[in-house]
Amino acid sequence: MSIESFRVEISQGELDDLHRRLELTRWPEELPGVGWDYGVPVGYLRELAEYWRDGYDWRAAEGRLNEWEQFTTTIDGARVHFVHLRSGEVDATPLLITHGWPGSVVEFQEIAGPLTDPRRYGSDGPAFHLVMPSIPGFTLSGPTTETGWEQVRVARAFAELMARLGYERYGVQGGDWGAGISREIGRLYPERVIGVHLNLIPGAGATAEPTDEELAALPPGERERTVASWRRFEGWLKEKQGYADLQSTRPQTVAYALTDSPVGQLAWIAEKFEEWSGDGAIDRDHLLTNVSLYWFTRTAGSAGRIYYERSHAAYWGQPLPVSTAPTAFADFPEDNFIPLRHIAERTNNIVRWTGYPRGGHFAALEVPDLLVTDIRAFFASL
Repeated sequence: MSIESFRVEISQGELDDLHRRLELTRWPEELPGVGWDYGVPVGYLRELAEYWRDGYDWRAAEGRLNEWEQFTTTIDGARVHFVHLRSGEVDATPLLITHGWPGSVVEFQEIAGPLTDPRRYGSDGPAFHLVMPSIPGFTLSGPTTETGWEQVRVARAFAELMARLGYERYGVQGGDWGAGISREIGRLYPERVIGVHLNLIPGAGATAEPTDEELAALPPGERERTVASWRRFEGWLKEKQGYADLQSTRPQTVAYALTDSPVGQLAWIAEKFEEWSGDGAIDRDHLLTNVSLYWFTRTAGSAGRIYYERSHAAYWGQPLPVSTAPTAFADFPEDNFIPLRHIAERTNNIVRWTGYPRGGHFAALEVPDLLVTDIRAFFASL
């Protein structure tokens, strides 16, 4: 039950080892003129790796992380790292925010200030006490030492974390795996959760080609969106599903390459940041801080295991259970999947659905202003 104060402190020896490995990288050949079709281009990755070695300042990034109050505790046998930022506003709402893969708490560096201290950032919107944990197995919460850490178990652990911090009622927010975890917390503990705010809705996209009869039953806007959802999902299965298949079946095998080669780890993550984000480029220092956390903590394998644990859980392949918690969705159009409201409403209590003109998978980094605005508006309405 104890909670210990924590600081990120990477030794100089670890930094020197990283730089040596980057210097000794063996670069593969590539086909001319194929761009990103076969994976990360050598020129792109070589330039990024050289900057990681010679230009990127880990100590500055480490210092920025340590501006946050951070802690660790043990829950259900796993070490859980978390950031806890209390607002100065007396009526602030507790809010648990969860990242996804291949992300970390670094994703929230642009939204934490506006959410905890809105007046400082020129807003009269509601304020929040933020709890931002690292998922067990990921970066500073890893590695895990036993099997079974899928999203339901994580949800139970995070609910226990909020109880230990004394929060009886709170909101939850997340995207990617954080969306699945946040939704599960709301489903399992509706008496504790004020509302669930998501920027991805699990199981709400078109996963089979819609029939003419299905389309005819929908209003025109949802009909067009359903066709677009299927086409994007079809493209995903054809071109982008490989990483998930590997991590769902043989996460240990791929972990050797990612844990031994910093450029391998960089490519594995940088590809996703490039492919999954929208037109707004993500700052490369944010990217490298995120990659560095995975590298220094040697958690490529244990983070990837969440895919294996979910695909081998008893509930896998079963219909999604119904959540009664009030749920909001912020729809950023450049994400990998196009969710459909008529599907989402079958298993979620959707009370707010807001579309935005820009933004992709990493909304907290790409469009932090829009995400903050939507979070504020949702919880103010409750």
